[in-house]
Amino acid sequence: MTSETIANPARLQAVFLADLHLSSATPRTTDAFLAFLADEAARTQRLYILGDLFEYWAGDDDMESPLNQQVILALRQLSDANVSVFWTPGNRDFLASGDFASASGVTFLQDLEVVDLGELKIALAHGDEQCLDDTDYLTFRAMVRNPQWQQQFLSMPLAQRKAIIENFRRDTTRENQARPEYSSFDLSASAIKAVFSQTGASVFIHGHTHTAGVHHHDEGTRYSLSDWNLDTAEKRSGWLELSADGSFTQRTLAG
Repeated sequence: MTSETIANPARLQAVFLADLHLSSATPRTTDAFLAFLADEAARTQRLYILGDLFEYWAGDDDMESPLNQQVILALRQLSDANVSVFWTPGNRDFLASGDFASASGVTFLQDLEVVDLGELKIALAHGDEQCLDDTDYLTFRAMVRNPQWQQQFLSMPLAQRKAIIENFRRDTTRENQARPEYSSFDLSASAIKAVFSQTGASVFIHGHTHTAGVHHHDEGTRYSLSDWNLDTAEKRSGWLELSADGSFTQRTLAG
């Protein structure tokens, strides 16, 4: 990765990315992201991470693992270099909380956040809450986002929490393989319309679908973000840049 992947060397207003799903099983993706933080991300005023930075987050008492320490240190270095780093919770790492924020220097955002950047009002979300067709997941989401459920879960020993998460991930993988149509689940049209109408935004940016795209709606423009995977043959990466003139550009590590 080199600076040639950035066409405009001037400092950007913002950079948006999502769905890196970092884990010990994805060392190339992790290395690419750490290099991205030290290079491309250092060129912006604001970095927005729209969920699922980690494959899973079992609780802030897991910050001492080597991978988590690497990522936290890199985020802290970026924050200390006067880049404002923001985090919207994803469906994999919504249990990250205050200790993580203090250690990494990130600022947490709401599930649906509105930011004003220049002349633009932008709605930001991970995107899972807007997938209204996936009713089974939304039921599960409501359960795990309940503060009482989270308090009970986080009271368990860390090893037990990790085992529960690993079992759930295996079960989910099997279920998704039995439901090939799952891969086509996207944000529902009514949910997209509701985001624009509720926020008054002209731009909506989200992750979760793992597919980069520009979508034009009557209410405004929607940008979906790519996931990152540099550890398999089908390599993917991507982020969205907002330049000082208010224009958006989608980038990948390839250029």
